Amino acid sequence: MSRFFDLVSKPAREMGSYLPSPPPKQAAADTQPRLIKLDSNENPFGPSPRAMEAMRTALAAAHSYPDDDCSELRRKLAAFHSVPPEQVLVTAGSTALLGLLCQTMLAPGLNAVTSERSFVVYAMAVHAAGAQLIETPMRNDGFDLDAVLNAINEDTRVVFLANPNNPTGTMTEAAAVDKFLAEVPGHVVVVLDEAYYEYALHLCALRKVEYSRSLDYLRQGASVVVLRTFSKAHGLAGLRVGYGLGPAELMAYCARMRNTFSVSSVAQAAALAALDDQNHIGKTVSNNAAQAQILGVGLSELGYRVVPTSANFLYCDVGREASDVVGQLRNEGISVRALGVWGAPNCVRVSIGTPQQNQFLLKAASKIVAASGRR
Repeated sequence: MSRFFDLVSKPAREMGSYLPSPPPKQAAADTQPRLIKLDSNENPFGPSPRAMEAMRTALAAAHSYPDDDCSELRRKLAAFHSVPPEQVLVTAGSTALLGLLCQTMLAPGLNAVTSERSFVVYAMAVHAAGAQLIETPMRNDGFDLDAVLNAINEDTRVVFLANPNNPTGTMTEAAAVDKFLAEVPGHVVVVLDEAYYEYALHLCALRKVEYSRSLDYLRQGASVVVLRTFSKAHGLAGLRVGYGLGPAELMAYCARMRNTFSVSSVAQAAALAALDDQNHIGKTVSNNAAQAQILGVGLSELGYRVVPTSANFLYCDVGREASDVVGQLRNEGISVRALGVWGAPNCVRVSIGTPQQNQFLLKAASKIVAASGRR
């Protein structure tokens, strides 16, 4: 028995921890080049120039605490999405809001429902609240909404629907979400996690598919919370700033649970500026759409099963132990994510990078496949 085993809470004893990708090793000037990170779904172009300038300006006031309520950013987001400011809550990344929702709505004896092979933070946030997470089987690498509905019971308070889903990149069309929400019981809040919204919106427009009517549900008074983030298309992952749009009463309850001064003044300034730089977003999503096609075809030609994506990453079944492939790619100077922790030991998640990064990946993967004699 360890020293603190009987002193800490049951959730702290039993829950696992998030395992980020290993940090890239610093390379000497004349040795192996710096690792290309295609493992965390980051924007390969980084923040917009406007956001960079806003960050530099904000540093001059770093001695002062930030606006605890993120008032200016809330108002701007409210106007951007045509909802009242009371329906917007800004947090330290959308993952922080997941935790607040679970702390606010869950307790021992209650549960939340989601799909297997979805965002790992759902389990962490639910278990930290002492509640149970029910995971339903997937259908065609995506959410089986009928299975989710069937799993809801009288103790369910939250359903998490990642759209697109991480790590599979699959998207649930608007009509299917309409039907699903119409059948969800009134005691359940549906969290529509749209972290990859900008990417999905662009890809779906190209495919002539309707992606999301999430804010329409909110304006109609539905029990939904829509999650968005500045970590992905806006390129601000290192600053940790995200937000939720939901019923004003529920957002107010969640705000009570939030840590004081949780979103830095630099993050708030960068997010405000990033919202204005639609050219940067356009460049980002256009590159992503073009490179998703190129990278998907290239990996498929190597014999991998690649699931069509609506996000900024590809879900690939490599046909053997994925951790071995990940290790081989890392030796070639590229980091991708093995998905064994998601229950997919033969699969990897590959973030879509710049054209140069993607070509480097394809050459490295081709070398590995040729050496294995599988092609």
